[in-house]
Amino acid sequence: MKNIQTYNLTNVKGMKVSLCNIGAGITSVIVPDRNGVMADVVLGYKDLADYIGDGPCAGKVPGRYANRIANGRFTIDGKEYQLVINTGDGKHHLHGGPEGFANQYWEGREIDGGVEFTYISKNGEAGYPGELKAKARYTLTDNNEIILELSATTDAPTVVNLTNHSYFNLKGEGNGDILDHKLKLFAHNYLPATAELITTGEIATVQGTPMDFTEPKPIGQDIKANFDALVNGKGYDSCWVIDGYKQGELHPAAVLSEETSGRKVEMFSTQPGIQVYTGNWLSGCPTGKCGKSYGDYEGVALECQALPDSPNKPNFPSAVLRPGEEYRQTIIFKFSTF
Repeated sequence: MKNIQTYNLTNVKGMKVSLCNIGAGITSVIVPDRNGVMADVVLGYKDLADYIGDGPCAGKVPGRYANRIANGRFTIDGKEYQLVINTGDGKHHLHGGPEGFANQYWEGREIDGGVEFTYISKNGEAGYPGELKAKARYTLTDNNEIILELSATTDAPTVVNLTNHSYFNLKGEGNGDILDHKLKLFAHNYLPATAELITTGEIATVQGTPMDFTEPKPIGQDIKANFDALVNGKGYDSCWVIDGYKQGELHPAAVLSEETSGRKVEMFSTQPGIQVYTGNWLSGCPTGKCGKSYGDYEGVALECQALPDSPNKPNFPSAVLRPGEEYRQTIIFKFSTF
């Protein structure tokens, strides 16, 4: 096993963030509640080695393409590429495959106020064309913001979609489920998907559906509704289209809050979509930092990203990266109390 490297960041307000070179991941975020009591609000594992190959992909940067690509196939410039297949149904490609970026050891180095991780994905890795040089740069500000800057370059046309897959529980990891957390999404549309969670290409309004988070509501309020997206995913596991998206511009994406602690995290992103996954299959994951395995719905992942299966959906914003171009995306997590 390669060396596991960890990095610890602290700001003037006492907020602490821990990072790990496995998957360029966030392993801990310690922030105060409204009374100043500190708690770790992201899920993670007691044994750092458990971050390799974990099903939940906790805290890490999945890639080369986060989320699903239908049948593991896409075409660029008339040439079709076949990726490895790794979804549970044995039909599709998910998060870059079993040896994707989240399960690789990135090269880390300390920078001013943060850490920069680098990973070089070889041509043909998991079936992707081109050598891709990826970076994930984390900075902790004195305003209790984690700024994640994702970038990549390639030597051949390819597709790329990077995000962060942290699971939040604002009561503190290991302190029960997140169904009482209130969520607001800056998204009036979502992406319907098949029973295999492959986007259909339709962009649908949330109005009048359980997918409507345009005003804050408890995550658990409609999670058991008889609605295809919720039945197929055993809860929320869908992508919403961020309002007013323009390439390269930072937009508000989500606000997650929890009443008893008074903690809140606001998210901003340059990405066109946000995948909300309510930890519907967390049971059986490795032992958490709390000393026990997490149960279903004990964390919620808010993944700002390209729209799922966009290489096969010409009406979605393109995820193609070509030589001479630079992939650049920013995600901000801003923590506060109310």
